[in-house]
Amino acid sequence: MKQERLVKKAQKGNDKAYLTLFQQYEADIYRMAYVYVKNKDDALDLVQEVAYQSFKKIGTLKNPEYLKTWLMKITINCALNLLNTNKKVIPLSLGFEVLTGAEDEDIALTLSLQELIDTLKEDEKSIILLKYYDDRTLKEISEILDIPLGTAKSILYRALDKLRQNAKEVGNYG
Repeated sequence: MKQERLVKKAQKGNDKAYLTLFQQYEADIYRMAYVYVKNKDDALDLVQEVAYQSFKKIGTLKNPEYLKTWLMKITINCALNLLNTNKKVIPLSLGFEVLTGAEDEDIALTLSLQELIDTLKEDEKSIILLKYYDDRTLKEISEILDIPLGTAKSILYRALDKLRQNAKEVGNYG
């Protein structure tokens, strides 16, 4: 109930209401962005871009109860736009980010999972991340990505099968 009132205030131009709403989901937006872009700086840039885009378009949100879904959709679109832009850029040197605060096994597992997820196409990656990382239902995923429910299911099953096959090839898993 409180969220609906805040959304309506934000849609009428109340900056404080918008800021309160955005801050509730800022960490979720950052995590989703980070999974796509794989570095802190780009993820933080994406959070800012999502804040800007969502502030500009808050009037288009029809159902206040779907605010988080709407924000995740904007996050995914901004992340994909950034990735598509970066594909056109040729890096001068390849550097490695230092991972801190985790043990070697955790780092290896994280890298293995990231490599496996990176083998997926963008639509497959989006569905896997929304389903298992953001804990969304298939119905919510179909709404976020604006695809039919049946398509979401078939992409999910195809992606899971691809992940199983790639995991077996790597030899780390079952």
